[in-house]
Amino acid sequence: MKLNEYELQRVQKANDLREKGVNPYAHYIEKGISTKEFVEKFGYVKDLENKRDEETKACVTGRIKLLRLMGKAAFLKLEDQDGVLQAYISKNALGEDWFKDIKKYIEVGDIIKVCGFPFITKTGELTIHAKSLDLVTKAITPLPEKFHGLSDKELRYRQRYLDMIMNRDVKETFKIRSKVISTIRSFFESKNFLEVETPMMHPIAGGANAKPFITFHNALGVERYLRIAPELYLKRLVVGGFEAVFEINRNFRNEGMDMTHNPEFTMIEFYWAYHTYKDLMALTEELFSLLIKELNLGNKIEYGDLEIDLSTPFKKISYDKALVEIGKIPQEIINDKKKILSYLNDNGIEVKTDLDLGHLKAELFDNFVEDKLINPTFITDFPIEISPLSRRSDEDPNIAERFEFFCAGKEIANGFNELNDPLDQYERFKAQVEAKNAGDEEACEMDEDYVKALMYAMPPTAGEGIGIDRLVMLLTNQHSIRDVILFPAMKPLGKN
Repeated sequence: MKLNEYELQRVQKANDLREKGVNPYAHYIEKGISTKEFVEKFGYVKDLENKRDEETKACVTGRIKLLRLMGKAAFLKLEDQDGVLQAYISKNALGEDWFKDIKKYIEVGDIIKVCGFPFITKTGELTIHAKSLDLVTKAITPLPEKFHGLSDKELRYRQRYLDMIMNRDVKETFKIRSKVISTIRSFFESKNFLEVETPMMHPIAGGANAKPFITFHNALGVERYLRIAPELYLKRLVVGGFEAVFEINRNFRNEGMDMTHNPEFTMIEFYWAYHTYKDLMALTEELFSLLIKELNLGNKIEYGDLEIDLSTPFKKISYDKALVEIGKIPQEIINDKKKILSYLNDNGIEVKTDLDLGHLKAELFDNFVEDKLINPTFITDFPIEISPLSRRSDEDPNIAERFEFFCAGKEIANGFNELNDPLDQYERFKAQVEAKNAGDEEACEMDEDYVKALMYAMPPTAGEGIGIDRLVMLLTNQHSIRDVILFPAMKPLGKN
């Protein structure tokens, strides 16, 4: 490991402290109270006549984020996971020898423990007056210069630990993410859904249209696929008798990366027997209402330059109507393949000429509708060709009893009445296999065991998947999926 001159200086300081009998990497440290608890507990000091309470003692542990030396005294800014607290140290309180060592060896980035009493400074700031100071952990690498901070996006994502040290709002985003997930879990448990875990390595890549990651199981001597979706396993559980199940876990898709796509991402998928996709839309609205309440957001939130109204009920519009009313596609072309191809070509959009009607409509939707769906919107009645696992409508066999949920121009959720006719499912799988053989890398594979499960009878069931990462992006006003994933996928350094 090659160290720069500043790191070498800090290594030397750590060694000097050892020679003085101070372990720069101490353990068995009692943390004391948090910075937030200190502020809440000792706020009364501002109302005291002398603005101090020397009879009280508290200990606070944190990282030094600012150090201002002033001869015989110094001010520090200590930061822990809950906030920032000012500390005051002086030669009189700590002793001349230790104060001299502190000035020489303690630096910004180090983690220390300060014990003392609360007082209010002349500038009106609640501060801990140190009666003792102990080094907990010596930092070898200096923190970035405070005025410029850590602004390099690539470095922030590669060194998330440093990003969290330098940018408090990053930690707040991930606290919100944790609360979103815990709220979702509690919500479904309150509805008597059973949380389950299904395999992450699948013998067949299924449950969604996506290119899988492929690995190899040495003991079994077979290829396995990192799961692209848990759907087919969760529905097997419905066949087995669990009538309401959910799973919060990772999916993996070997696809491109952009502002809304990461090769591994978190979803909740849930399946509800004896309910319909309309019940799921109502459930989604109820979940959103709970989330904005728990996060104290209010019904209207900012997302970049947009104001999004999360008031329920959300808008609902069919796929074809959305093409016409939102995408401004001429009504007379939406069911005519040749006219759609001509329209796409006229707008500079190249597609394969042998696409079926459903996939051509999907091209129209992706290019002319999706980014206009700003307020929460359920798009319903999807083309059956792009819904291989959805139940056909009894009224119109060309459409699926399915919805997708959009907000801020992004898909957040996908749900539908599940196809439980095993013969129909087998034919749909066959069509997917033909598409794969024709070059569609994202088409589903044949899963005969799943068809076999359906042959034992699955009750009428509705299922939905919600993308946790995109949901958190929306609720925290983040515009890159990397900002809501602690350790996003990154291209190796030096690779073009």
